[in-house]
Amino acid sequence: MEQRSRFVPPAALGLVIAVLVVGCTGTTEEQPRGLRVGMTCMDLTNPFFKLICNVMQEEASAHGYEVVCLDGNNDAATQNNQLSDFVAQGYDAIFLNAADSRAAAEGVKRARATGIPVFTFDVQMTDEEVQELVVAHIGSDNYQGGRLAAKSMMEVTGDRGQIAIVAYPEINSARLRVEGFRDYLAENASRLEIVTELNGRGNRNDGYTTATDILQAHPDIVGLFAINDPSALGAHAAVVKAGREDKLVVIGFDASPAGKQAVFEKKLYDTPQQFPRKVAVGTVELFVKYLEGEELERRTLIPCAHYRYEDSVEDESRIREQW
Repeated sequence: MEQRSRFVPPAALGLVIAVLVVGCTGTTEEQPRGLRVGMTCMDLTNPFFKLICNVMQEEASAHGYEVVCLDGNNDAATQNNQLSDFVAQGYDAIFLNAADSRAAAEGVKRARATGIPVFTFDVQMTDEEVQELVVAHIGSDNYQGGRLAAKSMMEVTGDRGQIAIVAYPEINSARLRVEGFRDYLAENASRLEIVTELNGRGNRNDGYTTATDILQAHPDIVGLFAINDPSALGAHAAVVKAGREDKLVVIGFDASPAGKQAVFEKKLYDTPQQFPRKVAVGTVELFVKYLEGEELERRTLIPCAHYRYEDSVEDESRIREQW
């Protein structure tokens, strides 16, 4: 059972309610100020986060407030500056997806010190003390998703041979995927040998470069697990360049539109599916409940699901290039 906690909204948030002032000369009504929420994510060019931004804005608009989305450019210093700006400009809340789940602690502490509630999505803060400063978190169950990836890797390789991991250790969600992957192999006495784990920075170009280096150092590997679809697709391009596409399987993570199509084209064997719409809607719902003084789940994890070829064949979301 997740720990529950009740949070009382800052008094400033009461401005959303119109106040009736009755005087001896009559009645006047103060116009409400619309709430503004600042959202910053690690990479707004990534379709995953772009969709989350769009859905957050749609959902927030339906509740009468505004979400302003900023691109953290995968840089902790940039994000801390953005968080400082949200504080200085008097935003009413912050939705944070940290580019560095430890370095962003500075910005979270500053926001909370001024009474601004912070909600994290997709990536949890690393430090337990900072996690306590966050009102609530919602995201994929990345550890469980990593276990799904390991299950597929064991199945498709016949549980024999050397494999490698294209990681992204700066990001807590990516670390959890790798932990889940490794733990599943260990718990099931897998005969697969992980010969290396290198940082692919979560993007296609670095995924390609990292996989190229892995293939040069370990030409006999039979499988690659990459922590997201961009790095998996970059890894697949390296596999093709090396002429190993018939001998080596690549597993990604996300079930992004490009990842789904890659599974259909048998470039990826599996890409454990995340549900970014649920993350976006859930974040907005948490903020609405917070405003209403309701009890909140401190952490909400959304289970991932396999996405293999049989899932892709008649998948309308793949055909429409949707999450």
